Amino acid sequence: MRRAVCPGSFDPIHNGHVEIIARAASLFDEVIVAVSTNYAKKYRFTEEERVAIVEETVGGLRGVTALPMGNGLLADFCKEQGAEAIVKGLRSTVDYAYEIPMATMNRHLTGVETVFLQADTRFTHLSSSLLKEVQVLGGDVTEYFPRAVMKRLLKK
Repeated sequence: MRRAVCPGSFDPIHNGHVEIIARAASLFDEVIVAVSTNYAKKYRFTEEERVAIVEETVGGLRGVTALPMGNGLLADFCKEQGAEAIVKGLRSTVDYAYEIPMATMNRHLTGVETVFLQADTRFTHLSSSLLKEVQVLGGDVTEYFPRAVMKRLLKK
């Protein structure tokens, strides 16, 4: 059984995330979407809400589940979950430069490998922060979010 972890804060999950998670599900038997919390960030949705939104959005994909990552290192979470790989989506060389040191450290700490998937060009300009800002200021971001997310965004 080959298991991977797709980590992120997913505040909220958007179609770029969904595309990477779906591709990871085609490569691995199981994919755990690890919803993380960075206490330096201000979130629109609680961790519990983000896990529920992710589960509602991608839980129907074969072998995909969502879990809160909790406190601690991603490498340790992967080890606890029996995952052999971390799957990260890359939008640009800037993302690559940012991710390489973390991938190297995660492999050093527990031996977990990082697999990089290049984002589909339809989504390379997306980030949850940008989409939330555009939505709050009245812009139409409907095409970039799953329906479950849009419903919740409109309620906030």
